[in-house]
Amino acid sequence: MTREFIDLSVAVRSTPSEATPVTVELLDHRTGATVLGLSPEDFPDGMAISNETVTLTTHTGTHMDAPLHYGPLSGGVPAKSVDQVPLEWCYGPGLRLDVRHVPPGQEITVDHLIAAGDEAGHEPGPGDIVMLWTGADALWGTAEYLTSYPGLSGKATAFLVERGVRVIGIDAWGLDRPMHEMVDEYRRTGDSSVLWPAHVYGRTREYLQLEKLARLGELPGPTGFTVACFPVSIHGAGAGWTRVVAILGGPE
Repeated sequence: MTREFIDLSVAVRSTPSEATPVTVELLDHRTGATVLGLSPEDFPDGMAISNETVTLTTHTGTHMDAPLHYGPLSGGVPAKSVDQVPLEWCYGPGLRLDVRHVPPGQEITVDHLIAAGDEAGHEPGPGDIVMLWTGADALWGTAEYLTSYPGLSGKATAFLVERGVRVIGIDAWGLDRPMHEMVDEYRRTGDSSVLWPAHVYGRTREYLQLEKLARLGELPGPTGFTVACFPVSIHGAGAGWTRVVAILGGPE
């Protein structure tokens, strides 16, 4: 049996779907020669080598949020930065939970997760890499992607992490509800617990988030695949860009 790979990531690029700008400065093949003090004609085919200078945040594109992003402490000890994330957390059985029926702006609750687990025939457990399938990635490339998706509640985050889940992903801009929904509710109620509850839970128990996943609908089912999601190791950072890949089949 041969292996099949499904890329569950979006490409890093400048798009209305990103809240912060992305700039790419290209040093092309001919100009690259002059930087080296040579001319293009000094190289085979009249071309040197290219380079790019990219300016972006660690939360641009598909990325992993490490415990340090949520706060300086997790469970009373220093929170791990993305370069300290144990690699064994980043490779394991995938579990896709279908929550596409939850309306944009609403919370994905414990009941939603239980129902999705029942539908999948698999209760979330230790080692599972859980991916919430909202369908919001259909909006990637548009400004609506920033504001039109459901988010995981704090209690639902605890439900997963307390069952041994170390990695929770979502095919949307963020794991919590859209920013404007949380801020508007806080201003109406004065209740600070509505602000980034999934992130804030990470101050109690450490876990990782994968944000801006894509193509969860291309998976063959809710289970039966392995996920690899190793982040770029950026010293002391709270997040890192991540190529998330589902692996199907292959030798035992």
